[in-house]
Formats: sequence, structure tokens, C-alpha cells
Amino acid sequence: MIRLVFNRHKIRGGGIILLFIFIQGCAVQLTFDGASIPENVHTASVQTFDNRAAYINPVLSQTLTEALKDRVINGSRLTLAEETGDVDFSGEIVAYETTPLAIQADAVSAETRLTVRINVRYENFRDPEKSWESSFSAYRDFPSEQNITAIEDELVSEIVEELTENIFNKAFADW
Repeated sequence: MIRLVFNRHKIRGGGIILLFIFIQGCAVQLTFDGASIPENVHTASVQTFDNRAAYINPVLSQTLTEALKDRVINGSRLTLAEETGDVDFSGEIVAYETTPLAIQADAVSAETRLTVRINVRYENFRDPEKSWESSFSAYRDFPSEQNITAIEDELVSEIVEELTENIFNKAFADW
């Protein structure tokens, strides 16, 4: 099997035609965002990420689960399975916390960091050797004088986007 990855490189004219003729017989689907998915993998499933953090954001579990589903659908040719797919994502949110940063002379922090940590299990039922379990973490800093409830949705959205991109890359891009 030949494995090729093209990541945002420009290929011109006849080179594209030759490339597609060449890869037509390959056993891996190539996409231009770097994903390489074996031809025998057709479906994916994403289980609900349980929220086991000490502090719970009530919508984080659903937000993360749906964002990962969207990333898999939009970043690959895979379809979502109602039960368990050829590949399956599961896991839990283990931390959702704020931490003061940049403590000033008056013992007040100038910035605060919102951090989300998750554990993810990726099972590849077509090729079990490609299965893995890993932790992912992402954070955003914000001025401490800002009320977190006013910006929490935006921060969580950015964090979830980063987490789902990292999970997708680990599963399908072989970074």
C-alpha cells in the first residue's frame, strides 16, 4: 500500500490528473486537509463524552460530542453510525477549571485561564493496532476583571474547536 499525504500544497494542471490516475488504485482515501482514511473504514461513531470534572459546565458534554461528530463528518467521507461504527470515539471530560495567572503586587490576578482536559478512546475495529487512548487539553486566557459568564460560551467554543481538531488529527492524519 502506498500512503501519500498532501496538506495544502498546490498541484497544477496535468499533475492533478496524473496524481488522481496514480492514486485511484491505492487503498487509502486522501483528502487535502491531511486526513488519510483506509478504504475499508466507512462509518464512525461518537459516544457522549461524560462530564466527570469537579466543576461542571452543563452544556460542555453535548457541545463537545456534537462538535466531534461535525468534525468527523465535515473532515472525511465517513458517515455516522447509529450504533458502533468501524471507528468509535468515546471518553470523558476530566477537568473544567479556572486558574488565576499573572498575580499582581496586590495579590490579585490580572488574567485567568479556563482549561478543559479530556480523555479520549479511539477504537478502530477494522485495524485494532491503530486504536489508542490519549488525553487532550486546551485553554484560553482572559482578563480577570471580565465576568466569565459573559464570555464563557465563546471561550468554550474556541477550546472545543481546538480539542476536536487535535482528536481528528491524531485519529486520521498520523501527525
